[in-house]
Amino acid sequence: MPKKDRINVAIVGLGFGAEFIPLYQRHPNANMYAICQRDPKKLNAVGDAFGVAVRYTDFKELLKDPKVDAVHINSPIPDHGWMSIAALKAGKHVQVEIPLADSFQDAQAVVALQKQVGRVAMCGHTRRFNPSHQYVHKKIKSGEFNIQQMDVQTYFFRRTNMNALGQARSWTDHLLWHHAAHTVDLFAYQCGSPIVKANAIQGPIHPTLGIAMDMSIQLQTASGAIC
Repeated sequence: MPKKDRINVAIVGLGFGAEFIPLYQRHPNANMYAICQRDPKKLNAVGDAFGVAVRYTDFKELLKDPKVDAVHINSPIPDHGWMSIAALKAGKHVQVEIPLADSFQDAQAVVALQKQVGRVAMCGHTRRFNPSHQYVHKKIKSGEFNIQQMDVQTYFFRRTNMNALGQARSWTDHLLWHHAAHTVDLFAYQCGSPIVKANAIQGPIHPTLGIAMDMSIQLQTASGAIC
């Protein structure tokens, strides 16, 4: 596809978000156009490493750029909701990493606005695309498999506020809004049926992080399958 016909993508948040830069650079329908990061030192280091010339430290300034077609939001979770809304209002397509927002009200607002403006908005439900999960999904679609019960166990051995790359976070992640959301989405995806019942119990509050680092959830779909 000619470069002028490709989607100009801007990545917002260059912690784990930097991992996506080479993927967009290789994608036949995308042009890795711009990056955005509040820390100018980190912004320039990543921009130099990957050869991305257009750089912003201010998200709102990035949205004013008419050449930006789509934004990929990798900011701290508390910023997901308002950033998605701002990008849609600016006429940009949105890919936001999971979760969509850290409140049900903000998530509903994003969905309602997407329908209103007609831009593409999607959440990074990455577990759907793991090879093993795709294998199971194809078996389900062909009628060979049927989900009656799904068991998911995720263990976090790190009990400090670090990301998956071992970098210190400037914000506190939350297992319920983040990692448990992957399980909820994968269950709904594999069952092909809406979740109609949900129960959750949180464990002890971490003395430093102020959040529960352990939890148990139960889910049931309209088809009767449980997680």
